[in-house]
Amino acid sequence: MSRIKTFNLPDLGEGLTEGEILAWLVKVGDTIELNQPIVEVETAKAAVEIPAKWAGQVQAIHHPEGTTVEVGTPIIAIDTDPGAGPLEALSTTATPSGDLPTPSAASLAAVEVAPAEGMIEPGLIGGAAPGGRTAVLVGYGPRTTAAKRRPRKGAAPSGVDHGVVVGDKPTPTPTIPAPQVHDRRGGASGGAVLAKPPVRKLAKDLGVDLATLTGSGPLGSITREDVQQAASGASVVVAEPIAATAAPSFGADREQRIPVKGVRKLTAENMSRSAFTAPHVTEFLTVDVTRAMKALDRLRGRREWRDVRVSPLLLVAKAVLLAVQRHPMVNSTWAGDEIVVKEYVNLGIAAATERGLIVPNVKDAGRLSLRELADALTDLVQTAKSGRTSPAAMSGGTLTITNVGVFGVDTGTPILPPGESAILAFGAVREMPWVHKGKVKVRQVTTLALSFDHRIIDGELGSKFLRDVGDFLTDPEAALLAWT
Repeated sequence: MSRIKTFNLPDLGEGLTEGEILAWLVKVGDTIELNQPIVEVETAKAAVEIPAKWAGQVQAIHHPEGTTVEVGTPIIAIDTDPGAGPLEALSTTATPSGDLPTPSAASLAAVEVAPAEGMIEPGLIGGAAPGGRTAVLVGYGPRTTAAKRRPRKGAAPSGVDHGVVVGDKPTPTPTIPAPQVHDRRGGASGGAVLAKPPVRKLAKDLGVDLATLTGSGPLGSITREDVQQAASGASVVVAEPIAATAAPSFGADREQRIPVKGVRKLTAENMSRSAFTAPHVTEFLTVDVTRAMKALDRLRGRREWRDVRVSPLLLVAKAVLLAVQRHPMVNSTWAGDEIVVKEYVNLGIAAATERGLIVPNVKDAGRLSLRELADALTDLVQTAKSGRTSPAAMSGGTLTITNVGVFGVDTGTPILPPGESAILAFGAVREMPWVHKGKVKVRQVTTLALSFDHRIIDGELGSKFLRDVGDFLTDPEAALLAWT
């Protein structure tokens, strides 16, 4: 069996086809242990640390940080028996053009590729990694195409492709000559003359050669007066060049181009697919939540809740879960020739992160007590903010809440996550004048917006569901007594 084993980028779940290498956690020459995290990869859903499938010594790293690599592409070579004697090194020093060198025949012969899907070596998947981490390998994708590398910042343009090439020489890029720059004022410089079309026509009609004139117009342009003076034989006064204020630039030097990749790319694809597939309807409801806010204050004051994060989102989540029990069709999926009504609620919470919008979900949230739901929401939000949300935590959502109120926004018209039939927007809670018991008083008020798939949820069902959520937030104690 070969000592050198090549590790391919695995499929990290949900049919992902590529990932960007964010950071290598090891370097060439390092001794590594089984299941030790060796690289951090950003997929379309999350940043994930990938563990080693073998113990040994790092022999070669095939792709630098910042490279986008397709699933199944070799990313690292590991010597699984470094104590057996010297071995021809697989150099990772880049060539002057930026390419990694082509491995020698002896090196390639010593390499053994990682097993394909369905041929995972026993005892390697799922074991505890050093430091208490858990292996996250799922399997391997079918493709083994070459990596795509982003251009390095500040790098000079080159005629050579900087991607990793094995066996074939890179194809030079044809050199494109720079365009010739002309002086627009003409005259002694011999360049193109700056004049408007009517002025050019006038000069042609009067037989005046524009190239012999010095313009008196803006930026040295030739005017009608200049042509008429030249045609009448009068001496043309050569105007002293005036230092003109540079016109504002609206070109690429004042633009920023941000690559669309990872979470942002996936979000764009999902939102576009959802917006043009499911017929969206959005309804709004403004409710007095003063009693709900007082209930939260009383809850925070209880001894057993003093170390628990209690926020208005907790009551909104509870209201949604209770309303789903009363209207199960809201928690369903359109499946072409049938509607799949789900008896479990994987409650998604939209979260804004540095990498973009993600929607992790609380699994089977309807079975949790209020205290368990509070702990689950806190853990979900903290994990999302730290960038540690796993792809599994963002899969399988059935109904979503987006808390736009944290940004000071009253409400919105949210787009459905693909595969879900409803999403609730929870707006900011504000003190506003409100008619209460026949008198105008200052009350705490919020606005709810429910977007739903009109193929599944008609206006009556959507209205009843939204009304029940509002009723709970208006008087939580009364709703609990009436519904449970």
